[in-house]
Amino acid sequence: MTVLDRFGLAGGQAVVTGAGRGIGEGIAIALAEAGCDVVLTARREQEIEAVAERVRSLGRRAVAIAGDITDGSFVDELAERAAAELGGLTLWVSNAGGADDRTPRHLADMPDRQWDYQLDVNLRAVFTGARAAARVMGDGGSIINISSTAALKASPNNGPYAVAKAGVDSLTKTLSIELAPRAIRVNGVAPGPVPTEVFMEFFGATDDDLPQLATKLGVPLGRLGTPDDVGNAVVFLASPAASWITGHTLVVNGGSR
Repeated sequence: MTVLDRFGLAGGQAVVTGAGRGIGEGIAIALAEAGCDVVLTARREQEIEAVAERVRSLGRRAVAIAGDITDGSFVDELAERAAAELGGLTLWVSNAGGADDRTPRHLADMPDRQWDYQLDVNLRAVFTGARAAARVMGDGGSIINISSTAALKASPNNGPYAVAKAGVDSLTKTLSIELAPRAIRVNGVAPGPVPTEVFMEFFGATDDDLPQLATKLGVPLGRLGTPDDVGNAVVFLASPAASWITGHTLVVNGGSR
């Protein structure tokens, strides 16, 4: 096996949550290009089916399963169905997250309902995803949790999201130790500013604002991130090239501090 071969994922079987658009779509396509068959899930069936068609066009199998990842029973069924339809499960990527209310608020003004929702979708769903994956995954698999650089610093007006993502980082470390005897590696990817739908609404930005936003946000490499940037990181962490990496969250943020 050459060094380039070690970055491939031929024969892999992956689940990607939140795969209908943005970063999740980028991850799913990157995994397919690297050789994975992919089960895609999100709430909007039309969107994940469109991404599934892109995966199939790359010569890989794709299954689109719509559902709510905050529903633990759905997550359990998703893992079991993925393993059954793809003939196994080697990789689980918990990407789904966000907020149903994009109004910036200080924590002192945060309604309980919004706090609970963000912890459910951004942290609890990552836990239930990892648990479901571990139950059906054979030894030697990989779990990758999508975190955020918001977890690494104070995050005014975005507190519940940052708290949840900090929890994801901690969860990743603990899972990596507990699943190590089965050679299941658990890592994370923490993207910096990527102009997803949630990002654009939070900043009240349009496409015309993006070049200035990179400067405003102090990104040393001078541009915002893309879904491909995150997908590339996921492929690396899932690949044999990263076989001695576990419990690590890889920051992908253009050098921002």
